[in-house]
Amino acid sequence: MADKRKFYIDGAWVNPAKAHDLEVIDPATEDAIAVISLGDRADTDRAVAAAKAAFPAWSRTPPAERLAYAEKILAIYKRRAAEMAAAITDEMGAPQDMALAAQTGVGIYHIENFITAFKEFEFVRPLGPHAPTSMVSWEPIGVVGLITPWNWPMNQVTLKVLPAILAGNTAVLKPSEIAPLSSMLFAEIVHEAGVPKGVFNLVNGDGAGVGTQLSTHPDVEMISFTGSTRAGIAITKAAADSLKKVALELGGKGANLIFADADAKAVERGTRHCFYNSGQSCNAPTRMLVERSAYDAAVETAARVARETAVATGHQAGNHIGPVVSKVQWDKIQGLIQKGIDEGARLVAGGTGLPEGVNRGYFVRPTVFADVTNEMTVARQEIFGPVLSIIPFDTEEEAVAIANDTVYGLTNYVQSQNGERRNRLARQLRAGMIEMNGEALGRGSPFGGVKASGRAREGGVCGLEEFMDSKQISAWSV
Repeated sequence: MADKRKFYIDGAWVNPAKAHDLEVIDPATEDAIAVISLGDRADTDRAVAAAKAAFPAWSRTPPAERLAYAEKILAIYKRRAAEMAAAITDEMGAPQDMALAAQTGVGIYHIENFITAFKEFEFVRPLGPHAPTSMVSWEPIGVVGLITPWNWPMNQVTLKVLPAILAGNTAVLKPSEIAPLSSMLFAEIVHEAGVPKGVFNLVNGDGAGVGTQLSTHPDVEMISFTGSTRAGIAITKAAADSLKKVALELGGKGANLIFADADAKAVERGTRHCFYNSGQSCNAPTRMLVERSAYDAAVETAARVARETAVATGHQAGNHIGPVVSKVQWDKIQGLIQKGIDEGARLVAGGTGLPEGVNRGYFVRPTVFADVTNEMTVARQEIFGPVLSIIPFDTEEEAVAIANDTVYGLTNYVQSQNGERRNRLARQLRAGMIEMNGEALGRGSPFGGVKASGRAREGGVCGLEEFMDSKQISAWSV
């Protein structure tokens, strides 16, 4: 079992102030694979102090110098991609191929996008032609606390660390204590890139401990958090007394509106998207809304896809889904599947219990419910497992009403060959992102939502601005 009981503070790996050990569990085997330490107040204070001491010099570095560090991080990250993928498979169960191509690859994608956006970023820009000597200056905020989840670890780490330090901030990262190994490897990458000491720091811990300590710390000027809506509310309350900026990227219950004129692959594509990463994505299209005339065929297709979706350990190559991350998560999903059955949804694939041929590990059967109403628990709660709910609709207006009838608002989806309808729905659906006909959002598009999904905007230019304050200046000499 690997000993990972160190924190990265002020440019060095250091021992924790006290020993509060926690085992990291491989969700495919239920075996302990590493031991970490959970930080306490002294560790958090030390990391924040290092970041605070480094901020004055780092915030004044020329942008070109900060860009050079980002490019070094990118090069080293690419070189160590196989190590990163292995760490992600170990800690949260992502299958080998997916861990390398997607879980690790998305980090490359985000770093490259931030480098592109940063090269064109104007830190001081005119307000407009009507006021040529009035300027808007984008300034770093200070010490920022970054709290990241276990489901897409490098997606969130790169979406936070890179824009934070490119903007001139210094940072303290608290990764998920369930999946910390990839973030500790990322700290090695930052160190190898030669980023000055104190600019980036990492302290392992849980939400009640280090998470709360960062959220309430008077020297932390901003918290950027990705995770559950419940935790986001708690962080917002904890941060209120110090009036720090809080950026939240939270849960989702995405609606996928499939019309009768959708392309032939729409249902299969949407079902596979729901099951991807074992359903552990906040932007997963977990509610499939299908026009009545296409409904029966859609249910049949979704059930077939679920039956065809292989479930196996992440420690082997192949096109399959792995386990969910923990016993706690597995138990929650099982309870929600049973709730769907109890409330009268029609189970057409999957169900409770382990998949056939599996006797250990946190594996979930790919599950499809039909004849769901939007009042059922499986349509209201974020399940965070490979569970799809299918709901029929008769009119476009009804589809919009069902889709918007949720506390969440992260990503919604539309499948239709009617361009006018797509444009109309894109404006009517209440979400931060609308993806249509299987086409991904463009590179550098901001990721974020509305309502209980939080209102952060991560990625590209918006992601850089998220980690800065704007300053208004008059009488600028031109």
